[in-house]
Amino acid sequence: METDRDRAHRAWRNAERIKKLSDNLVKIGPWGIGLDGVLAWVPVAGSIYSVGTGALLLYEGLKARASPWTLTRMAGYMLANSAMSEVPVVGWAMDTVFRAQLMSANALQKDIEARHGRADQTVDAPSWRPVVRPTV
Repeated sequence: METDRDRAHRAWRNAERIKKLSDNLVKIGPWGIGLDGVLAWVPVAGSIYSVGTGALLLYEGLKARASPWTLTRMAGYMLANSAMSEVPVVGWAMDTVFRAQLMSANALQKDIEARHGRADQTVDAPSWRPVVRPTV
């Protein structure tokens, strides 16, 4: 049986993966670009990716029992990101530099750390399934 702490830490690790994939695949000094920035220039794909990752992050936040304020902030970042994707050229450029997935994931991770401590990133298990630890 997975404890609340284990589930929250799994959400922490999933958020880490999402923010790296979305906003930090290629680092350029303090900035990074990922799939969200690249797909922003592909009209439908950018919107689908933004909505999908936003929904996944909010799902992880709900499963980790994040505070209502954290979930509201996360939703706000993702709504702004998705809205930018709808405006040709200028919106796409803004979406490229607005790192909503990173900000949402960071908000979720800080919420989890405040309640359960930082997650162990060395757990070698698929992130979307519960970690099964042997009982002694």
